[in-house]
Amino acid sequence: MWAALLVSFGVIFVAELGDKSQLMAMTFAARYKAWQVIVGITVATTVVHLASVVIGFGVGEALPTGWINIVAALAFFGFAAWTLRGDSLSEGEEQKARRANGSAIMAVGVAFFLAELGDKTMLATVTLATQHDWVGVWIGSTVGMVAADALAIVVGRLLSQRLPERIVAVGAAILFALFGIALLIDGLTQLT
Repeated sequence: MWAALLVSFGVIFVAELGDKSQLMAMTFAARYKAWQVIVGITVATTVVHLASVVIGFGVGEALPTGWINIVAALAFFGFAAWTLRGDSLSEGEEQKARRANGSAIMAVGVAFFLAELGDKTMLATVTLATQHDWVGVWIGSTVGMVAADALAIVVGRLLSQRLPERIVAVGAAILFALFGIALLIDGLTQLT
């Protein structure tokens, strides 16, 4: 479980760097208290990542490991390309974050829940759950995402002034590609 937790934390933390979730977190933090934003993110992420690990665990039980590794490798190569492409909030998403009504925690939670459905971090969590202990993946991926978004709230502006966004994206893409290469090699080895 600990290995799954640590791997999932690292992968999801890196996946979140420069992701639209961080942009949403910074936008919500401009309107609400930081703790309210973090609680909303935590609740939404916990639910989305629970669904992700359930899907991943089911796929992992149904398919042979070698093929899962090859599909996971292809997914990680896709995540690398997705990260290089970049992510941004549309004007509509940014305005929704600014004018959200009702409870701050509820507004943030619903927005993050909807934004994460089908996002690369959800897909990465599904992929990780096919390979590792689902409880460790669930906890690690949830904590990794919340930590990355909290980082965006606390030091996002400082980092953006000192570290170009493109450098962060390239670094994250390289890490995804390396995970993909390792999974591909492992999958091909198991099939032979």
